[in-house]
This record gives sequence, structure tokens and C-alpha cells, in this order.
Amino acid sequence: MSKPVKGTERSAAGRAPVVVVAGGGTAGHIEPALALADAVKRLRPDAEVIALGTERGLENKLVPARGYPLELIPPVPMPRKPTPELLRLPLKVRDAVRRTREVLDRVHADVVVGFGGYVALPAYLAARGRTPIVVHEANKSAGLANKVGARFASRVAVAVPGTPLPKAEVVGIPLRRSITSLDRAALRAEAREFFELDPDAPTLLVFGGSQGAASINSAISGAAKDFAEAGVGVLHAHGPKNSLVVQEFPGRPPYVPVPYLERMDLAYAAADAVVCRSGAMTAAEVSAVGLPAVFVPLPHGNGEQAVNAQPAVDAGAALMVADADLTAEKVAELVIPLVTDADRVAAMSAAAVGLGHREADETLARIVLEAAGA
Repeated sequence: MSKPVKGTERSAAGRAPVVVVAGGGTAGHIEPALALADAVKRLRPDAEVIALGTERGLENKLVPARGYPLELIPPVPMPRKPTPELLRLPLKVRDAVRRTREVLDRVHADVVVGFGGYVALPAYLAARGRTPIVVHEANKSAGLANKVGARFASRVAVAVPGTPLPKAEVVGIPLRRSITSLDRAALRAEAREFFELDPDAPTLLVFGGSQGAASINSAISGAAKDFAEAGVGVLHAHGPKNSLVVQEFPGRPPYVPVPYLERMDLAYAAADAVVCRSGAMTAAEVSAVGLPAVFVPLPHGNGEQAVNAQPAVDAGAALMVADADLTAEKVAELVIPLVTDADRVAAMSAAAVGLGHREADETLARIVLEAAGA
């Protein structure tokens, strides 16, 4: 008879489960991990959730702010090209795995949940054969760490259908409760007053990521007159390093440029539709709050953002425009007819909510607790 995995033995003894999440580096890895942590605590208030991270990652700010303990391990960045650093990689991996194993043993981990990135790979290797592993992949094209982890994971959860990982279960992307429980209609009046928008006009939200997007800024601001003439208000986050001056049209709904949106909940509540990039987290949040979208995928990289947007497009919840095709003329032709058509907005909003990200946090939490034997 094979020996049970150590974490399962411990949970079977009736102890509160200990969940270790590995999602450091970028917000795209950390935020789903923290959303999962919150969901675990809602389902099992007695559970202990501990995050793994490195001293350089955003997790040093985000994890303590959410009230979770953070254990630091050495990062294992994968060189993209043959370099002398590649020769030192095996030693770095060995050290990171050893240090991670020490953490898992010390906290008595019952399950390790990885979200990809530098922290996940040593976590998977340290837990292999000792502690149950759950993998979550946010992108349709899986990263190297999750490809490795999925080979010996107890459960594999993915955001969208068609992700090429073994035993993949489609759950969506875990999101903050403040987003998934957002009542846009109830907050609309407050949100529009907060941003000094017209209380009644159809309103477009525009953002291009935390730093803004020059192509989106140019195309949307270039259509300012068209928006004014159509009676459409605009809330446009152009990025803190960019500037945006837009002509005012007295008597028309205002076009409000801001460097950054601290209150994304109010920005979502103020809007009837959105023009934005389509990173995995952005696409999931926009869908979860029920905003019809015009996605403009980042034109660099491996085409991942276009892949992220496709499920919403297929569901009738979004349109997709190539970055090179987004001009002021295209905005007037495509975006304005959308945001001013209340019936179309309502239909696309319902389709967006139907994509399932609202329930992803607790769906994944149940998978994690089951893997832990809790």
C-alpha cells in the first residue's frame, strides 16, 4: 500500500488546513493568489494561508497589506537566451528548492497552490511527492513553471478552455471580492459624482494598464469631438507618465482625463462600456463586473493578450481591435455606436457576466481544500 502524501495525513488528523500560495513577482500572479487566499478564509475561517515570495517582487507590498504572512525564498528567473547565467541555474534551483522545502516543513503545509512565475517553480519542486500541489494557469498559453508543476499536481485549474495542460479544469481567474460583488447600478450615481461625470449620459471608460497606452490615448482623445456630439461622457486614465489635454465642449458630457485610477470599483461603476488592453486579469475583471468591452491587445509579445480577449469576443461580450487599427476614425465608427445603444450594452453585459469569473475564487478554494484533505 502506498504511503499517503504527508499533507493529506495531517488534514485527516483533524487539524486546520495550512495552505501555501506561490504567486510572486507580478500583480498578474499575486492578485489571483490573494483572491484565492481570501476565498479559502471565507470557506474555512480556521485555515492558515501563507504566501511565498522573493525579496524583489511586488508581493512584499501587496501580501502584508492583505494581512497574510510572507515567506521569502530565492528567485529562479529563467534566462531567455543562452548566457553564463544559464550555467548557474541548476545551483540556483537547488538552493531555492531546499529553502522552500524548509518553509513547507516549518509551517506544516497541507497543500501548495502555484500561479506560475519565479516563485512557483521551486515551490512545485519542493512539494513534489511530499505535499499535494494545485496549479492555476491564468493564460491559455501556459508558462514554463506551470507546465512543470502540472506534471505532478493533484489538480490543475485553468482560466479558459483549451489550455494545453493535463487534467485541466476550467474555473476562471480568482478575483478580489470587491470586484466580483460590485453592484455597478447601486454605485453609479456616487461613481459619476466622484469623477465629475455627467450623471445620465452614456459613459465610456478608457485605460491602457498602469502606465497607460500611447496608441489608445491618441485614438480616444482624437475622437473627443465625436464623443461630445454623440452625447457620450468619457473617463480616460492615460497613465502617470503621459499627459492628455482634451478640448472642452460646453453643454456636452465631460471628457475627464486622469493619470491613474485609484478607485477601479468606482471607475467600473461609472461606465457603460470600456476600451482597454486585454491582460488576463483585466479581461477577467471587465467580464466579472459585466462591462461590454472593446479590447485592444498589446501588440508585443507572443499574442497572449489577443488570446485572452477571444473568449469574451466569442461570447458576444466584447469586440477586439488590433492596436494598429485603432484610430480616431475607428473609434467613431465602432465604439460610439456601441456605448450609445442601451439594448446592445445590456445584452453584452449579460454575456460578460456569463463567462464565469465571478465564482472562480470559491471554486478554486474548494479544489484547494479538497486537495489538502480538509
